[in-house]
Amino acid sequence: MTSRCAPRGEPARHDFRGSGRLSFASRLRRVNIPRVPTRLGQLEGRVTVADGAWSTALRERGIPAGVPAEVACLTHPQAVEQLARDYVAAGARVLTTNTFAANRLAWAHWGRDDWRQVNEAAVGLARRAAGKGVLVAGSIGPSGKLVAVREAPESELAAAFAEQARTLEAGGADLVVLETFTELAEARLALRAVLEAVALPVVVSLSFSTGPQRTQTLMGAEAGACAATLEQDGADAAGCNCGAGIEHALPTVVALRANTRLPLWVKPSVGLPDLHAGRAVYSQTPDSFAAHAPRLVEAGANVIGGCCGAGPDHIRRLATLVQPERRPASRGGR
Repeated sequence: MTSRCAPRGEPARHDFRGSGRLSFASRLRRVNIPRVPTRLGQLEGRVTVADGAWSTALRERGIPAGVPAEVACLTHPQAVEQLARDYVAAGARVLTTNTFAANRLAWAHWGRDDWRQVNEAAVGLARRAAGKGVLVAGSIGPSGKLVAVREAPESELAAAFAEQARTLEAGGADLVVLETFTELAEARLALRAVLEAVALPVVVSLSFSTGPQRTQTLMGAEAGACAATLEQDGADAAGCNCGAGIEHALPTVVALRANTRLPLWVKPSVGLPDLHAGRAVYSQTPDSFAAHAPRLVEAGANVIGGCCGAGPDHIRRLATLVQPERRPASRGGR
């Protein structure tokens, strides 16, 4: 594998000092890596709004439970494409694919083997909905296996991440986002596998929901340490998603920004759900959700959207608050 990590004791390859007013795209473009698509220039000079959730939003629109929400790309493609179009209409300029759990290992839990067809369909639907001026981020979630206890050989995990990434790239994704990881070891393994497999920028986003300030993953990894490690490992952007809700995200964003010069990807969930008749219900209103966004942007978020519970209405309100804003100068970073 060709490493993009800086040698020990030397600065990391991505040096964004003094570039606090540059956006996600322009920061990526400043790094002389041919694999960064030039069309990322459309994001220059402003905070960029991303989409919201897929699984929870599709369930709200009637996609039945009992099978992964990603299967809707095959069974209900019109519903998936319409949700994507609704996110774009709401102001999202980064659109993730409905492929979070569609890797070979996670798919085996459901006794299915059509993960490749799901990925191909999903990126095609997102690509059509995106049109011009919107980036498509191929979503890859965890494998469902713990690296720490060797539930599966690392070579098998790497192969699963790589083959999903290649499928998303072949379908036309502009970048890959590894999201909702709770084990840093697995996130690092996935990053290495994807960097080797495809010629796309890679975002790595973990879920932080524990600790006194909710800045730790379920496995106990601290946000700041994760950010520093991911930068050294060659990620193009780092960040957080899901977690304990947007109202708890600020300390995590502060910790991430203090420990990396990479662009920050921030997609918190809409609080924690209540259970009604066995169904998760997210009650946080779009206004309440979006009210937290300016502080996250001020703390260093470059791309901001929503996760579980966030639908087009949440993104629309978010976009009205942050889309016109230029990126404030970074006050942190190593």
